[in-house]
Amino acid sequence: MEAVRLIVATRHALAQAREVRDIVAEAWQAQALAEAIGSHVALHGPFEARAAALGLSEAGARASGALRQTALRSGGLRAAQLAEVRDPWAALTDLGELLGEVGIALVGVAGACEEDAVYWQCIEAIDAADETSDRIGGLLRRLALRTRGGAA
Repeated sequence: MEAVRLIVATRHALAQAREVRDIVAEAWQAQALAEAIGSHVALHGPFEARAAALGLSEAGARASGALRQTALRSGGLRAAQLAEVRDPWAALTDLGELLGEVGIALVGVAGACEEDAVYWQCIEAIDAADETSDRIGGLLRRLALRTRGGAA
């Protein structure tokens, strides 16, 4: 499946999530998408962006690896369906927006939860989304530089 379609599906699932565990699972789905999209761009993208794409993949992997089982219980990792990234700029922009939405949803969960373990899980996921968003920003800057012919 194409990257933007997977991001749209994850955005929809996040919007539909009502239970804490479902919101957390969608947060990790988004991180798994970051890992997969980063890997794809690192392998198939422009040479100038490959190191930044690998950094994105590694950030997504660190974040999603911790709670991959949560995502698997919710129907499997959508990122496993990634077959292509037609427009890296659009995919990365949409992924960044999704991670912003994930952060907002997690702040709501963390603020309302009464269990320490869930609270800290949400804080960890918020930090992961923030780091991954930073990596996306760096990768988008690399792609923009390439588009402008390397001019600063």
